[in-house]
Order: sequence, then C-alpha cells, then structure tokens
Amino acid sequence: MGVDRRGIFLVAGALACLALGACDNRSPPKQANQAAHEPPPAPAATETADNAEQAEAAGPSASVMRPAVVAEAEKTQPPPPPEPFEATIPFDYDGSKLDDATKAALAPVVAAALKSPDAPITIRGSTDSKGDDKTNRRISLERADAVRDYLASQGVAKERMTTIGLGETRPIAPNANLDGSDNPEGRRKNRRVDIVVAAPSAATAPAAEPSADMTVIDKPSE
Repeated sequence: MGVDRRGIFLVAGALACLALGACDNRSPPKQANQAAHEPPPAPAATETADNAEQAEAAGPSASVMRPAVVAEAEKTQPPPPPEPFEATIPFDYDGSKLDDATKAALAPVVAAALKSPDAPITIRGSTDSKGDDKTNRRISLERADAVRDYLASQGVAKERMTTIGLGETRPIAPNANLDGSDNPEGRRKNRRVDIVVAAPSAATAPAAEPSADMTVIDKPSE
C-alpha cells in the first residue's frame, strides 16, 4: 500500500499555519496590557496655559495663604510681652547731687514708673576706679539713693525702689588704657546710675509702653 507523501505535506503545512495563527491571536492582549499600564500623555503647553488663564479669571482661591486671611490671623495673635524700661544716668566725679540735666534725664524714668504702678524698680550706682573700694561703694550708694529720693518726690512709691551700691565693680568702659595711662572717657562712662523699671504684669500693662531705648545725658567732668 503506497503512502501519499503529498497529502502528508499538505496536512503538516495546514497544522503549521494553524499554530502560527494561534500565536498571532494571543499577541494583541499582551500589547493591550502594556498600553493599559502606560501613563497618560502630558497635556500640551497651550492647554496648560489655557487652564491657568481660566483659574485666574475665576478669582482668588479660598487658600489660607490669602493676604486677607493672614491679616485676620495676625489680629488674633496675643501681643508680645511688655519689656522692662532701662535708663543710665551719668554723674560727675565724686558727686551724688542731681542738677537740672540729671533731672531732665530722669523724666522718662518717672513716666515709665507711673505708667507701671506695680512694677518694682532697681537702682544701681557705680563709680570709676579712682579712690579705695570702701569709698567708692559709699559714693555709688549715695548716687542710687539720690535718684530714689528724686523719683519719690515725683510720685513714685518709695517702697517699690531698691538701691544698690556697686562701687567700681561693674565698669562698662576701661578706666585705663592698655599702656597703663589714665582713660578719662572710660572713667566718665563708669560714673553712673543704672535704673530698671521691671516689665508690668499682663493685668496692669499700659496701653502704650514707653520706649526701652537707653537714656543717656552727657555731662562734662569737673
């Protein structure tokens, strides 16, 4: 019985075509899956510009960063705590008397003390390095007491004030130069009285606080 080789070849070819067709049919889903995971294309530049113009035409957003909202929030913030008032009053060499210039320099201190009736006041007297330590401490305390008495004469309660004599122990400038020579300008700055009116409590703080700038009146040394 003879074998029809031509028929065999035809059958084999048909099977091969069927196999290739099946592979081609399975390929599109794979490509579809890849396309599904790809990000959408970015909008064109003209489209982005159009969106920005539309947003601007629509008016301001309701963001909390709007100036009106920020200004309203600042109004609700608590005011900063009051600061103490400080002043420095110079004195002549070996002197503790108050002249007209010194009294004028004490005017802001009186105003600050009267605006804060419950705030304690500390008055510290100092001298330069001339003389012995005991004498300098006595003179520095006399200066502090003289300032206290003047403030009391202007209506400041005496029991609010504390006076301290520091002598030459708290200089704010050199009493001598580096070569050992005398420094008159430095000594002049060290002859002084420092006054601190403590910050008032929140319950008694005045509506307008006095300036905290240092008050200094220059006076020539005798």
